[in-house]
Amino acid sequence: MELQTILNRPPNVLIADDDKNIREMLQAHLEISGCRVIPAGNGNDALDVLERESIDLALLDISMPGKNGLEVCRAMRADNRTRLIPVMIVTAHDSERLQAIDAGADEFLGKPVDSVMLLTRARSLLRLRRLHLDLQERNELLARALHRYVSRDVAETILAEPDRYLRLGGESRRVTVLFADIKGFVRFTESHSSAEVVGMLNRIFPLLTSVIFEHGGTFDKFIGDAVMAFFGAPVAQADDARRAIEAARGMQRAFTKCAPALALHPGEIALGIGLHTGEVIVGNIGSDKVMDFTVVGDAVNIAQRLQEEAWPGQILLSQATYEAAGMPPAHPLGDRHLSGRSGRVAVFSLDLEP
Repeated sequence: MELQTILNRPPNVLIADDDKNIREMLQAHLEISGCRVIPAGNGNDALDVLERESIDLALLDISMPGKNGLEVCRAMRADNRTRLIPVMIVTAHDSERLQAIDAGADEFLGKPVDSVMLLTRARSLLRLRRLHLDLQERNELLARALHRYVSRDVAETILAEPDRYLRLGGESRRVTVLFADIKGFVRFTESHSSAEVVGMLNRIFPLLTSVIFEHGGTFDKFIGDAVMAFFGAPVAQADDARRAIEAARGMQRAFTKCAPALALHPGEIALGIGLHTGEVIVGNIGSDKVMDFTVVGDAVNIAQRLQEEAWPGQILLSQATYEAAGMPPAHPLGDRHLSGRSGRVAVFSLDLEP
């Protein structure tokens, strides 16, 4: 039962060989050692097994009817679902080993089969399988964590280049920053219990963040009753500003739709949203143990000030966002002096419907 202990369960082993005697002999040795064996008499049957079973180790004979062992091995390496499954080629000819290496095999087993060599090499490959499964589990945990901040596509990009995206520091990027604030929240807290306030936020925030992800944005943080997000990092696209605007419209629609379910009175609370496009430093800020993937720069301050200026139910854009988004339907409000800034900013009120 020693092979069973490597994965803490019986390993699933595919044996593909057209020689029934060899197949049954291999199966007997592996089952005694704690494996669950799935036999196949040819290459086509082996591919069928790989399609329907979760395999931990594949033993493939080279000469088989239909697809041979090398073709099965190549097919496994070309399929993301099976490419990391260890493959042991069973061959009576040393000359075939170079072909097996070229096909992607991990190990070889000579014929006639030596049971000690079989179990020794199976043990080694199952340890490799355990490492792959552990890495896969950790990547899935990391992906689930990343999905709380970014869309699935962005998370996959980050995982493909973790040294770039998960290190401390940052880089200069042009992004569109979005702030959405719940107007009337302070008055709401005065007339509702703490439990009701938290319950309301926990109903609204998931709706708003899902809209951000739907449009390819990156969630930054909750700031009290406000949501901060940005578009254009870690993955930049040509239509970042346009998608940020569509996300802002979608957030207003989602908020309006959920208000009756929360028993909110018309005009009691509403969203005010501000957007600005500009250069920021984007990256991980903090320490090796605690970090925040965020954006820093004056563009963030302008977006937040626009959100503060917005009326309930209104979306305010800077001229930079208005132009970057292709001048969407909006009303110019002129140059405004924003709190805490010496200069003035040209502001537009976005139409809620395109």
